[in-house]
Amino acid sequence: MSYAHLNAYSRLLRGAHEAAGTGRALPELPRRLITASWERSLQAGIDPESTSAPLVYDRPRIKDARQAHPLRPLLPMIAETLTGLADEVLIVTDGDGRVLWRDGSHSIMSRADRIGLADGHQWTEDSVGTNGIGTALAAGRPVHVYSEEHIMRVLHIWSCSAAPITDPDSGMVIGCVDVSGTARSLHPATVALVAATAKLAETQLALRMHERDERLRRRYESLRGRPGVLLSSTGRVLLGDPAGDLGERLRLTGRQVMFGDGSVGLLEPFSEGYLLRPAPSDTPPALALTFLGERPPSATFGELDRPLSLRHAEILALLALHPHGLTAEQLSFHLYGDDGNPVTIRAEIHRLRTQLGEAIAAKPYRLTCPLEADFLEVRRHLSVNDTRALACTYTGPLLLRSESPEIRRERDELEAQVRACLLRHGSPDELWAYAQTSNGHDDYEVLERLASLPHTDPRSAAARSRLCV
Repeated sequence: MSYAHLNAYSRLLRGAHEAAGTGRALPELPRRLITASWERSLQAGIDPESTSAPLVYDRPRIKDARQAHPLRPLLPMIAETLTGLADEVLIVTDGDGRVLWRDGSHSIMSRADRIGLADGHQWTEDSVGTNGIGTALAAGRPVHVYSEEHIMRVLHIWSCSAAPITDPDSGMVIGCVDVSGTARSLHPATVALVAATAKLAETQLALRMHERDERLRRRYESLRGRPGVLLSSTGRVLLGDPAGDLGERLRLTGRQVMFGDGSVGLLEPFSEGYLLRPAPSDTPPALALTFLGERPPSATFGELDRPLSLRHAEILALLALHPHGLTAEQLSFHLYGDDGNPVTIRAEIHRLRTQLGEAIAAKPYRLTCPLEADFLEVRRHLSVNDTRALACTYTGPLLLRSESPEIRRERDELEAQVRACLLRHGSPDELWAYAQTSNGHDDYEVLERLASLPHTDPRSAAARSRLCV
């Protein structure tokens, strides 16, 4: 695009910004991608006068997030592919638009710091409005966002090209690669290079997935007897289903899988995946965990409801989050950090097994019974954006009194995802349900959305009352 065309397009965008700010009809619309993004951004309540993306990860949390992220081994390849863009900043985020890594010259990164284009800041559309990262994640494809196409005025000196990265193993978007620079220095063709980089990353992820699959298959084929159906850790069917009755992938929501004929199969951790076997007639009763909200944590095992101490609830939550099992040392670290003592954990597990019997196996410690948990159910609803079920299930933070580092991370991440999903897709009824939770009760953005309902709606009056406190 020539400078003359850029200047003309900038004038069009400035007029559109002025119209949007006063509520008038747009005299001439930007391109369709940007118009749709503006609509989402304004519905999310983005303030055009905001000056920075929000910081959502402190230093310890971003260190853990980087270490666990599947894109970490691919960073050298991504950086090498995009070398030569000396005047731009390279950004790699997770699937929720949180910046995990960045690179660039000192001068460009210093300018990026001022707008929160830095480690730990979130760049989804519902955080900062139209931008390369957030719009690529929302649209599910590579995008170039030029200068005044951003909603926030502070971003009008920036342009960015970004592309989402999908994990072929899980089928989920796990990240975004972005190149950002000043409006006149970043050519729109940069988006093609960024898209190619994202595709290259997906190819590398697929190669690594196939290597894991092959290792699993070799171990599976060494088993004797009836080994069952071999699944990847994400539920992809690898071996043992020659007729294809199970399809390509099973949704793993617990230890139990219901087949189409009504029969039940049980998942058993196996190497880096699972074995799915028919449930024996003496299958242990299901364990149901209720750990969300302000009520004391409780478990239902078989027909009996059991109140749980906070420590026992934390142990069960960690075992539910790590279906392959944890050693006493790992449990101790997740619960207490470096000050933990595995001896204490073994004693707590012994007390817990007096209540739950053989539902907890050892070496490593793991749950062996069918499992249902409210926080895992919330995860499942989030994966398909089922806001109605999400609003019914999410009654508040996970184990609110827990100080376990691992549970705190899970609690904060779950809260952030629920809030973002409901703000983006939720109806007034669903936002009102979230406003009844401990964190949602005084959430300014949620209350503002509810306050905009007709004044005859009692939820509007309640929201305005809370905003005035």
